[in-house]
Amino acid sequence: MTGPADHPFIAAVKPLVDAMGGEMVAPEHAEGDDVVLAWEGRDLVAVRLPHLSDSLDHILADLERRHGVPLSELDRKTKQSVVRILEARGAFSVRHGVETVASALGVSRFTVYNYLNRENAAKGG
Repeated sequence: MTGPADHPFIAAVKPLVDAMGGEMVAPEHAEGDDVVLAWEGRDLVAVRLPHLSDSLDHILADLERRHGVPLSELDRKTKQSVVRILEARGAFSVRHGVETVASALGVSRFTVYNYLNRENAAKGG
């Protein structure tokens, strides 16, 4: 990004933009759905949000970085935890979300559905 990249506000929002898979661009390059962020009445940065289909891949990559190993190498309990996190973040509302997650975890779609059903059953009673 060009512009006041060393501004404290930009430094403060950068981890959030990175975590959601966004891109920071100069405000004068903002396009239709970009979100322009201002500080003290001055436009400092525009955030280009990722396409929804790219978001799931970004979330999976972030979870893999956090765990330090490929998601397929996690134990069953941790995989179940990952599925809960992904469900809370709306991963399964994306087309082919279950298939994408199953592939990343190295399990079948049936297993992902079992994890989801088990979690929903535990919530219900």
